[in-house]
Amino acid sequence: MLQPVEMAASPVARPAGRFPRWPLAVLPWLFPAAALVVALLDTGVSGSDIFLYGFYFTVDIVLPGTLVHRALRGSRGNLPEDLGLGAATGLLLMVGGWALTAAADKHVLLPWWPALIVVPFLAVPRLHRHWKVGDPRPLPLRWSWIVAAGLVLVVASQYPGWTTTPLPPVGGVIYQDLFYHLALVHEMTRAMPFQVPQMLGEPLRYHYLSDADIAAAGLITKIDPAVVLLRLWIVPIAGTAILALAALTRELSGKWWAGALGGVTAIVGLPLLLGAAVSPIGGSPISGTSPSQTYGLPLLTLLVTLAVDVLRGRPLRWAWILIFPLGLACAGAKSSALPPYVAGLLAALVILTFRHRRPLLPGFALLGLTVAAMALGFRLFAGGGAGTLGFQPLALLHWADPYRLTLGRYDTVDGARSLPLGVEQVGTAGWLFLVGLLTWWVVAQAPRLLGLVGLITRKTRGEPALWLLNGMIVAGAGAAYLLWHPAASQVYFFSGAVPFGTVAVAVVLARLARGWRPVLAGALAGGAWALLAPRMPPPVHDRLGSWLVTLAEPLIRTAIVVVAVAAIVVTLRRSWQGLLPALLAAALGGGLATGAQVQVRAALAEPAPVDRSGKLILTEELIAAKWLDEHAGRDDVVATNVHCQPIDWVSGCDARAFWVAGVGGRRTVIESWGYTDEVVARHGVNGLGFAQQPAPDILRYLLNQRVFTDGKADDLARLRSLYGVRWLFADDRAFGGVSPHLSELATPRFSSGPVTIFELP
Repeated sequence: MLQPVEMAASPVARPAGRFPRWPLAVLPWLFPAAALVVALLDTGVSGSDIFLYGFYFTVDIVLPGTLVHRALRGSRGNLPEDLGLGAATGLLLMVGGWALTAAADKHVLLPWWPALIVVPFLAVPRLHRHWKVGDPRPLPLRWSWIVAAGLVLVVASQYPGWTTTPLPPVGGVIYQDLFYHLALVHEMTRAMPFQVPQMLGEPLRYHYLSDADIAAAGLITKIDPAVVLLRLWIVPIAGTAILALAALTRELSGKWWAGALGGVTAIVGLPLLLGAAVSPIGGSPISGTSPSQTYGLPLLTLLVTLAVDVLRGRPLRWAWILIFPLGLACAGAKSSALPPYVAGLLAALVILTFRHRRPLLPGFALLGLTVAAMALGFRLFAGGGAGTLGFQPLALLHWADPYRLTLGRYDTVDGARSLPLGVEQVGTAGWLFLVGLLTWWVVAQAPRLLGLVGLITRKTRGEPALWLLNGMIVAGAGAAYLLWHPAASQVYFFSGAVPFGTVAVAVVLARLARGWRPVLAGALAGGAWALLAPRMPPPVHDRLGSWLVTLAEPLIRTAIVVVAVAAIVVTLRRSWQGLLPALLAAALGGGLATGAQVQVRAALAEPAPVDRSGKLILTEELIAAKWLDEHAGRDDVVATNVHCQPIDWVSGCDARAFWVAGVGGRRTVIESWGYTDEVVARHGVNGLGFAQQPAPDILRYLLNQRVFTDGKADDLARLRSLYGVRWLFADDRAFGGVSPHLSELATPRFSSGPVTIFELP
């Protein structure tokens, strides 16, 4: 039977005592700070940029956000959780200030925006109390050490990507999406309405608020946006998510150790590998190549924290003013962020309504505001990628080797069928294989899914927040496996919900555990097995039986170990009590150990050599693009003959070469069109993926090309008349080359390697 809401709404137990003396309190945090500084210096960031960004994040994000959060919701009784939830609030405040200045085309005022928030807290005596921790309930020093260790692992997780991603203008091979986001960062420094930087005049409909946050940092600090995006930005955002998730977990569990374990594992933990030959789909919730995914996590955590207050019957009072802006910010951060949250919230409200036989008006008001924000966000932000989602159950399996190399070897990722071809034509043996594959995935995701047991155990099923959190992870997994997307982006529904599923596991563990010994023993045992389990090699032959044995053997080994350990414990203690908490602790410990092992190994390993010479961008080319950024006007338009990767394509054009707009920082007549709405919607036409589709405006493309290949005055005059072109970025390596007559029509202003930049008079 469900517990009454009044009981669920009672304040949770909080640590009490004195704050540790400042040298001891600060000591744990010196380790992640030092690790971050050393990693950044080692990968090309200057000490001045590190200091300046740290000052900006502290003074312009954390400080105003913490003051506002304390004013609206009160202090958590300790500084770290206040700062975590405050930083999440500060991200919302900053994106609001950016939106106001972008709408008015007054970005010059943005550096003063945080001062407008902080000054009232200095000037109004009644607000002075928010400058310090209220009703102190300090956390143990052990909490700080655990969370600080998690932050070190976040740095370790990003360091390998930093070592293989050079900072422009150093050339190399950089993942194309990072150039795409860098172009959007530059676009966010212009006035609304925004355009697709690679396709002049095309309205931008994309979840771009992570790019707006990076742009705001660049506008205020004057740090190169590429340095912010590729180095400085992600660790503070992920760290904010860890602190906010730790606060949420402790709020629900009432135990400090659950908060620390849940917050760290939610971000750093990975699925249980258990010696499997392949990794399951849905790994880390943060991604260095997807700023939007990472940026949405602290915002969504703050929204979930407010929803928990509502579900537990606590009045939000003035914090209600955060709900709609937070929902809109989440929608603008990642279009997949809100649907699982709405599903989980609806599940919690249905359960509460059934229990009380009447609707809970604050809860449904919360749902209404969130749905309204999601609807407006879809109208403002959702573009081609979101519009390409379709319904095709099990389409995600195409991205898993055991399926793709066996049943799915003849699949085409076009969403045209009701089921993937390999599933549609499967026989009895194939269905057994699919069931086994999905079972293996569920077991591997135990650190995120085992919180579901809290919905059936007597001690926890009355907690409405668990219905919210488990509803999110189930809805995220359901969307991932029911929907289709040409680039597997449906997996973000699950990845965005992963931290909240982990929080649910930690909360159920804390509620069921009787003492810390079973928890510690289970976590250590799970972590040890995650590190010591023998690794299975991939099968020699891609056959169903071979893959089934490869996936099943680690599960069987693990089951034998679990049963043996459980039998020993029961024999010694003569009681079954404590086995379920120990199992939950083992899952969290295993996930955390797996994440730590993978990230530390990656940080220490030498990058594996990969032949990606076809996507190589020369240093000389990026030097030219950087010169353009430094000399062109903010709203100048550039024409370029760079469209594809490889740049000198012959057999087919992969239209995802976004580096001219990305590093050059200016709108282009037509650069690369691989992510435009129209092209993504044409995925599969003529058997081609979206990146191989022809230009959406073929006449514009042909005119642009003739300017560079033929060098005729009439074409150049028409291009300038139609699109207001001021600069020509001509690259001799690009397909078609550059006509020698171009220098007779425009003034050469800069040359670097194969690139010549012309200015039109």
